[in-house]
Amino acid sequence: MTASIAANLRAANAAITDAAQRAGRAPSSVRLVAVSKMHAAGAVREAYAAGQRAFGENRVQELAAKARDVADLGDVQWHMIGSLQTNKVRELLAVPGLALLHSLDRVRLADELQRELARLGRRLDVLVQVHATDEPTKHGVLPADVPALLAHVQASCPDVVPVGFMAMGPVRGDPAPVFAAVAALQSRSRRDFGLPLPVLSLGMSGDFVAAIAAGSTLVRIGAAVFGERS
Repeated sequence: MTASIAANLRAANAAITDAAQRAGRAPSSVRLVAVSKMHAAGAVREAYAAGQRAFGENRVQELAAKARDVADLGDVQWHMIGSLQTNKVRELLAVPGLALLHSLDRVRLADELQRELARLGRRLDVLVQVHATDEPTKHGVLPADVPALLAHVQASCPDVVPVGFMAMGPVRGDPAPVFAAVAALQSRSRRDFGLPLPVLSLGMSGDFVAAIAAGSTLVRIGAAVFGERS
C-alpha cells in the first residue's frame, strides 16, 4: 500500500527535525518546500490539508496553472525554483501567492524583474542561484561573479530584494564541501554588502541532511512527499 502524502510529510518533517537536532540547530530554523512539479493540483490540496504551505515549481506555466487551481486555499506560498527566462517574468509575477524566486542568476533577469515589479508597484524576495559545482547541466552564477550581481541589484533594482542563496549539490560525491562553500559565500556577502541574507536554500531528497548541517534554511523535497512523478 502506498503511503499517503500526509504520512510522507510527517516522515519528511521528522527527518528534517532529526537532522537539525544533530547539527545543533532548532528544527524551526529549517522549512520544507514541497516540490510539486509534475503532480496534479489535487496533490497540493492533499499536502495543504496536512499542514504544508510552501510549494515549489520548476516551470512558470505549470506554476501559474496550479496556483489558479488552488487559489481558493488562500495562503499557499509558491516558490519558483527553476531557471527563469526573461520572457516569463510577467507571467510569473502574476501568480497569486508567489513568495520567493530561488533562481536569480544574471543581470538581465534582475533588470527585467525590476521593470515589471516597478510597473506593478511591488517588491519580490529573491535568492541568488549559485553554480557551485562544475557540472554543465547546472545553472546559476559562478561564485566569483556573485559580488558583481549583488552590487548591480543594490544599485539598480530596488524592488528586487536579495534574501539569500540557492545552490544544488553534486550529482555524485560528497555534497558537504559544496554546501559549506555556499554558506561561506553567504557569510562574506552579508559582510561585504550589509545585507542580512537570512535564507539558504540547499538540499533535496538525497542530500538534505548535509545541507542542514551546512546551515540550509529551506530544503526542497519532491518525491519523498508526493511519490514518483508521472
